[in-house]
Amino acid sequence: MSTPGHHEYDSCDTQFPETQWSLVLKAREPGTVRAEALNALCTRYWYPIYSFIRRKGNPPEKSRDLTQSYFCELLRKDLLLRADQGKGRFRAFLRADCSHFLVDQHRRETAALRAPEKPLLSIDLETAEGLYLMEPAHGETAERIFERNWAWTLLDRVLERLREEAEHSGDRLRFKELAAALGGAEERQSYAVIAARLGLSEQAVATAVHRLRRKYRELLRAEIAATLADPADVDDEIRALFDALSA
Repeated sequence: MSTPGHHEYDSCDTQFPETQWSLVLKAREPGTVRAEALNALCTRYWYPIYSFIRRKGNPPEKSRDLTQSYFCELLRKDLLLRADQGKGRFRAFLRADCSHFLVDQHRRETAALRAPEKPLLSIDLETAEGLYLMEPAHGETAERIFERNWAWTLLDRVLERLREEAEHSGDRLRFKELAAALGGAEERQSYAVIAARLGLSEQAVATAVHRLRRKYRELLRAEIAATLADPADVDDEIRALFDALSA
């Protein structure tokens, strides 16, 4: 087994993810490139949008249909042309644009909405409601729930990128054990337990976890920077992200 000092987690060569703004630009292009970019945006952000619409007072099936309709609107009516990278944060654009969409839908509504015949993304209602029913029961606003789920989406994306790197290097088991030390204080596995499982010393585990945390921070900053027009806003956005999670 390689020592932590030679492990890939020690690398500082962070490959920046394809930015949300680059996906927006691709989503304006015709043909396959556009469809693939929109699919990526939908896959990443359907649940923050669903929870936002749901907390606005819509029942489950209607929330699913509205979420599907909203992403279809992005494709059909070139609403992404409104997304100007120079105007700020992709998070804010999606939330505001979805609010306008809901107002327009309410104005046009004369009967119960039907799901699109060919929805851009498929939403499993049981999965969506399972996630939504785990939301806090107190009277949080739709905006607050959107912000928190946006934050969880970004954090999950970072963990997924770390997991992909570990699988690529053939070190999936090691990553699974080390990642258990990244949670909150009450959730963390002790270094002694991890060391016993991996056949390492506690110091080696502590070093490996330190490097994994550093990599995590790098990837988190990269993911957040990808949603901003100005990289100087990264620290403010990180604070906003953790404020959303702490409430």
